[in-house]
Amino acid sequence: MSISADGYVAGPNQSEDDPLGVGGRALHEWHLGPTKDHPANRQVISDMMDGIGATIMGRNMFGPVRGPWPDQSWTGWWGDDPPYHHPVFVLTHHPRASIAMRGGTTFHFAGDGIEAALERAFDAAAGGDVRLAGGAATIQQYLRAGLIDEMHLAIVPILLGGGERLFDHLDGGPTGYECVELVSSLSVTHARFARSAR
Repeated sequence: MSISADGYVAGPNQSEDDPLGVGGRALHEWHLGPTKDHPANRQVISDMMDGIGATIMGRNMFGPVRGPWPDQSWTGWWGDDPPYHHPVFVLTHHPRASIAMRGGTTFHFAGDGIEAALERAFDAAAGGDVRLAGGAATIQQYLRAGLIDEMHLAIVPILLGGGERLFDHLDGGPTGYECVELVSSLSVTHARFARSAR
């Protein structure tokens, strides 16, 4: 999860035309822009994709619409070949048929709660890891339920000043994690946290 120095994972005023909100795209320049080839960033990008068999995301990350799906043909922000290339489970309260995309990505719409979505994702991953892609509200739900084993935060040295904060609504923040890896480039600091031994 890319996060600003002041704790935001998306800027204000998210919309279909500006899915990351005002200024939010700058959170991802470390892997989309010229610094993506820095050795630390290249290694982190490779590590992030290794062993992932399925992804879970919130509905807002798939698209900015609320309520019943107004346009069944809309397939998200990623074009015809989304970057996942495995099953993706979208948390929603409104049913929708699965969407198979090029490259092996299939979006499934999970309306039976975060635990059931996690179970479906692990089944689909067939022994691989399950990644929580976001957004903030989805990560918060899984943190509150104690269902996240490891977190990778890409801390970008910008200040967004508003938007969606990752560690809001957690009654003091996430507990029970320790930093197990810290690497940096000029554009980002990568911090990996794992659940502490109990």
